[in-house]
Amino acid sequence: MGVASEERQLLCELFEQVGPDAPTLCEGWTTRDLAVHLVVRERRPDALAGRLIKALAERGERAEQELRELAWSELVDQVRQGPPKWNPMSIGGVDETVNAAEFFVHHEDVRRAQPNWQPRPSDETRDEALWKSLGRVARMFYGRSPVGVVLRRTDGTEIPAKRGPRTVRIVGEPSELLLQAFGRRETKVTYEGNEADIMAMQDLRRSF
Repeated sequence: MGVASEERQLLCELFEQVGPDAPTLCEGWTTRDLAVHLVVRERRPDALAGRLIKALAERGERAEQELRELAWSELVDQVRQGPPKWNPMSIGGVDETVNAAEFFVHHEDVRRAQPNWQPRPSDETRDEALWKSLGRVARMFYGRSPVGVVLRRTDGTEIPAKRGPRTVRIVGEPSELLLQAFGRRETKVTYEGNEADIMAMQDLRRSF
């Protein structure tokens, strides 16, 4: 089982434990909202088109409402089943590339919205998959930073996310660095650099 599949299953188990009205780290979203988002992304192109094309907005809203009205167990099952065969994400390699970070982040969105959360123990396979994902998206997420940004694992390995005359280093485990890149505040990372530069970079992240 790949990281994407494992995180999907763990998220669905957590969905069943906390129910449809639990908070998440996605501002304004409950667990039902998050589950609808995941189903739309993989299984409902009609709803997705409504989000992207103004002329199809009404159709998209109806499609999303249909999902919201499903029994919670049925909605979770649709997340658990993953993308249908017509979706390229149903191919194992594509799923792992596209969904490892997506489902890890959303799993943590639910975990870390609960009281007294703690990071999960390090896992070499998961860490390597998340580090690869971070390498693909780092420049996109930090491209607007007013200062240079380097992401550094605790073993010293680095990803240059934004080049600049002054640099802030963000240090942590791959999982924590990925969550920070995705704009999540509930992370355990440390910062190295000039205090004003660190604050400028953080202010930009908060505006996302």
